Amino acid sequence: MFLYRLLLTLLAPVAALIALRQVLRGKESVSDIKERFGAGLASAPMLPGSTLWIHGASNGELTAGRALIEDALARDGMRQIIVTVNSVTARQLVQNWGLDRVTVRLAPLDFKRTVHHFIACTQPDALITIENEIWPNRFTHCAAHDIPVIVVGARMSHKTLEDWQKYTPVLKDMTRLTLDAITALAPQDTASKDRIVALGLDPERLLPMFNLKSGVDATMDVPADAARLRASFQKGKTILAASTHDGEDEIVLKSFASLRKSHPELKLILAPRHPARADKIQAYALSLGLDVSRRSTNDAPEYASVYLADTLGEMALWYALAGFTFVGGSLVDNGGHTPFEPAQFGSVVLHGPFVSNHAPAFEALAQAGGALKVKNATDLEASLDALLLAPTEAAQLAQSGTQALEKLRTSKTASAAFWSALDDAIKVRKKTPSQKRSRL
Repeated sequence: MFLYRLLLTLLAPVAALIALRQVLRGKESVSDIKERFGAGLASAPMLPGSTLWIHGASNGELTAGRALIEDALARDGMRQIIVTVNSVTARQLVQNWGLDRVTVRLAPLDFKRTVHHFIACTQPDALITIENEIWPNRFTHCAAHDIPVIVVGARMSHKTLEDWQKYTPVLKDMTRLTLDAITALAPQDTASKDRIVALGLDPERLLPMFNLKSGVDATMDVPADAARLRASFQKGKTILAASTHDGEDEIVLKSFASLRKSHPELKLILAPRHPARADKIQAYALSLGLDVSRRSTNDAPEYASVYLADTLGEMALWYALAGFTFVGGSLVDNGGHTPFEPAQFGSVVLHGPFVSNHAPAFEALAQAGGALKVKNATDLEASLDALLLAPTEAAQLAQSGTQALEKLRTSKTASAAFWSALDDAIKVRKKTPSQKRSRL
């Protein structure tokens, strides 16, 4: 751990420059940077219920983890939850939920003193971290103070394993201590489980597989104005580009502009992963001769062929309106986003070749003939054109996709195992509350 902490110290000036760039670009404020260093935290009062620290990187992880958070609140009426996130957009997403007994902050940077300050002030009874967020100082500091660390929906790609193994000869002590700090881990899939064990996790600490995204019930989050918007979008003539990344927007818009020549009634809902790109996306759409309305400015959608969904926390609304969904992050090498949610709404799923984040789900879709893989703008246009000309086949494709993913949903047994592990770990910790307070 000494070498890891030394490296962080040496990289501190670089982190400061990155933070300054974020401020200068208007992506974060000075107060946001201070929050990452623990500013604004006061000592937590002694409360009768337990306090959970739940961490998720960004919008996707937090959307997937919302049901877990709500379940945690329902299981204990006195429980407090501190959610930490890596981005200001994810912080806003959680704030918009308006959940009682939940506070949200930007996650503390993994400097030893920052992590110590955060834990000393918040006094969590357990840390639950979502998917692939593994931080050495955070985990080992929790373990040093008998705070259980539970990873849920743990995901590790082959590349991530290689990266860890590349530095293991130099940072062997860090890897061992970090993995030893994990109390229990519920992997997202078999491949992730095997890779994490290969890295050095004790197999005795494994819980049943738990895919948070498979358990998201997006149909519960459709906003009140969905009925009004449905009047402007005919489901069978509406395409959604969901959570697109830089480099994909142009592909989708180019394909859509070409499709409109033979399908003039078509509409596109484009929901970028990061709404800050909305101005750039709109400019490109206009350069193609497409009319654009924006959700963020309350533009009427019925007069434009492209509806730019540049808001947060409303993906369920766009899935509900679209008959065809292109899953973003898959035509550029970002691992692809979840296919579970569009499938819930009976939308035809299209995706690119980069789907490592949800490999088992996309493999199930491929085997069932429940999705279409595309490689580029021409391929995307041709696939959508064929689907639009054959609505019966498109409906069968959507149904096959829904049925295939239904079989992958996290079982009640896996959920029960997770909550049992958490409750048992907290009970053990509660037996020595005085040590918990004094050691911090």
